[in-house]
Amino acid sequence: MPALLSIDYLLIAVCTWLAIGLAGLLAPRNMHFISKVLFPLGALVGLGVGITALCFLGDRAETAVLVIGLPTLPFHLRLDNLTAVFALLLGFASVGISVYAAGYFRSGEGTAPGALCLEYHIFLASMLMVLLADDAYAFMVAWESMALSSFLLVTTDHRHEAIRRAGYLYLLIAHIGAISILLAFGVMTSGSGDYTFAGMRTQELSPFWASVAYLLALVGFGAKAGLVPVHVWLPEAHPAAPSPVSAMMSGVMLKTAIYGLLRVSFDLVGTPLWWWGVVAMAVGLVTALFGVLYSTVQSDMKRLLAYSSIENIGLLAVGIGLALVFHSYKMEALAALAMTAVLYHCLAHAGFKSLLFLCTGSVLHATNERSLGKLGGLIHRMPWVAWLALLGVIASAGLPPLSGFVSEWLLLQAFLFSPGLPHSWLNMVVPVAAAVVALVAAMAGFAMVKFYGIIFLGQMREPNLTHAHDAGPWERAGLVWLAALTLLLGVLPSTVIGLIDAATQQMLGTGLADKVREHGWAMLAPISPDRASYQPLVFLATILAALWVGRWLVHRFYHGRVRRSDPWDCGYFFQGPRGQDTADGFSQPIRRIFEPMFRMERHFPTIRDEKPYYSVKVEDHFWYWLYLPAARLVERISGLVIRVQGGRIAVYLLYSFLTLILLLLVARP
Repeated sequence: MPALLSIDYLLIAVCTWLAIGLAGLLAPRNMHFISKVLFPLGALVGLGVGITALCFLGDRAETAVLVIGLPTLPFHLRLDNLTAVFALLLGFASVGISVYAAGYFRSGEGTAPGALCLEYHIFLASMLMVLLADDAYAFMVAWESMALSSFLLVTTDHRHEAIRRAGYLYLLIAHIGAISILLAFGVMTSGSGDYTFAGMRTQELSPFWASVAYLLALVGFGAKAGLVPVHVWLPEAHPAAPSPVSAMMSGVMLKTAIYGLLRVSFDLVGTPLWWWGVVAMAVGLVTALFGVLYSTVQSDMKRLLAYSSIENIGLLAVGIGLALVFHSYKMEALAALAMTAVLYHCLAHAGFKSLLFLCTGSVLHATNERSLGKLGGLIHRMPWVAWLALLGVIASAGLPPLSGFVSEWLLLQAFLFSPGLPHSWLNMVVPVAAAVVALVAAMAGFAMVKFYGIIFLGQMREPNLTHAHDAGPWERAGLVWLAALTLLLGVLPSTVIGLIDAATQQMLGTGLADKVREHGWAMLAPISPDRASYQPLVFLATILAALWVGRWLVHRFYHGRVRRSDPWDCGYFFQGPRGQDTADGFSQPIRRIFEPMFRMERHFPTIRDEKPYYSVKVEDHFWYWLYLPAARLVERISGLVIRVQGGRIAVYLLYSFLTLILLLLVARP
């Protein structure tokens, strides 16, 4: 009997996830069996997926054909290094999320526990099938399965109208994206009737049709990823979904869209044109700036993280665009640097954003509050969650020595080494783009300071927060796993680059690993140590040593000598939780500086108010510029159609008769 290939193990993982989901229907109301048996089994399968993908990296592509599709159109599957990187991301991220979910989900969430288990594991299996699909038919079946299962997960607590509305919005945008992707595949087949990806690679498209396919793919995958202006579902769906689902969607599902865009741009559509990269960079910069600005002004902790995900997706689009520009001009070393930054940031974001969403889930369960204005001081009641969330915040802010810094630093290095582009206009624009990326990174730090400081530091803003409790053992285990991934990605960048470099070489024909290995595993120098280098372990050791010395000095010279008194209160006698800076107050300077970017409604206190208060509501301009006008147009067209549909058989016969006359006049032989 021949030995099983890596692709066989991944197919076994798909079947096992589906079996675990179906097992939940055997005892649909037994929460203990589902949470303490099935979800941990799903985590073990995810661990197997991650290890299989890790062991495969660097090997030759493997293919398989499953005769489960249409009679003449079976499922073609392929495991290559690009697939392996994203399967690695899916597997290892799902371990922490599934373990956390084992302690998070409760009875009475709206959907029966057994159905929830089935939807969750179908979601995992469909995402893995998206990565393995090697023809348009298999890809779209898996893609739509992923969309439908995630829709059902978003609407888990379907008893609330706002949650149902968020789910339907997500499903609408997902189907618009799916239509665009399907059209892109149709263009890439070039009328050959061969829907396999291998057949698409052999087609020689003209620059016009190749550009059409690329732009359709950018719109389609951008709708799933959350690129502006098709981003509106993301800040609605994430707050509506349970926190493990939000973590899975933001940390993993959005990356399947990035995978699809990379697959089309660098594998299927042929040699890219330079302006494709400019379009991707422009959309990415707008998305990143939009996402980070809106994240800074949010007062709902899950909406803040949702807009932060939009920002990170924008940075990924910027990196893809930069890689396309370099690749089109045969500057492969810089293209490899930009591509490495993209793949690294995919892995990093999967870790730290999943960690942060799960931390908000623990806060939500402990306090029943999502509003930042009603939280505060939780580090005293929830130390495990607070300290682990701090790691996610540092990584999301792009600070060393955690994972978010490495990927953003690599992206900035790619920008800094780009003045040699043969196009003078690009040489002027690229530094401006680099400045916008730096601004986005700084604003992300601001948003994360607000997120962490308002929730965990200071005094408790509401009396009921004194009853908050820390995360349970299952939840802690999931959080620790994701925090460990975030730390390892931050302190071992050279090792990680050596692993993911096989995907870079597959797409570009060259990689970054050989350059990185020249300086050892402890130093990261993507171009030259003289130009730029980073030693994360030295940085980490310096931080730990400084903390230890500071602690020793305090205990040696000041312990027991500190005089405690009330802080200076600007001349006011009032002290208490209401004297602290609020979430709205914290972001007020951003709202003032970037006021044209927001649509704001303010309420000022008046003598008519029973309890005078000030509030500000920030809304998305795109709702009023694009989506509401489109909805009104659809309603008008629907009204016209309703008039035509009169309900009388005589009218319908008249329509048929007129149509027949028209066909006889037009369709002459």
